[in-house]
Amino acid sequence: MKRYHDDAAAEALALRGAFHATEGDGTPDRTGTLLMLGPDEPRFWAVFTASPEYRDGAANPMDRWSKRVIGALADRWGGTAIFPYDGPPYAPFISWATATGQCWPAPVGLLVHDAAGLFISYRGAVAVPEHLPLPDAPSSPCLTCADTPCATACPVGALAPGQDYDVPACRAHVQSDAGQACRDGGCLVRRACPVSQTFGRLAEQSAFHMAAFL
Repeated sequence: MKRYHDDAAAEALALRGAFHATEGDGTPDRTGTLLMLGPDEPRFWAVFTASPEYRDGAANPMDRWSKRVIGALADRWGGTAIFPYDGPPYAPFISWATATGQCWPAPVGLLVHDAAGLFISYRGAVAVPEHLPLPDAPSSPCLTCADTPCATACPVGALAPGQDYDVPACRAHVQSDAGQACRDGGCLVRRACPVSQTFGRLAEQSAFHMAAFL
């Protein structure tokens, strides 16, 4: 796996999990292993903002950057690049994330990753034909999180245990004067996760994503 880790790191990306393909999992035909790629924080933001996609002023710069960079990695690895925003039909990135054994549902319903916490995101995946050796799966960080700060972090209760994500309430709050902390630094729920706090996500990147959400 070292080759894949090194190639991804050279592009400010990181392998955020992988799994061996099984029948009916939605991976392309002849997939041996699916590799899931996310930003390598905090290096990613400087690399992305120096890219032509970010600087050309056209729409969807991060998606276009991902297409170029992950597409090139897929060509190098002899695989197929897959992106969460291509569709319909859309690739089942949520079920793929949990299939890696490195991602689990958090109390608030978002996915939590063993290294990225609630800041986990996937810029794409690459299906390769080889059946690669994979490390043992870690345990969910939620199992040792006694205080569950994510459960009470949302000031308007848009993300809370036992309910669906209230998107209209979230958007209304973020657009309001009271939502400046969310706009400038990212979702308070995601930031409350102890693992998220050690991940290195820059506030500028979170603000970029929040502006896209609005």
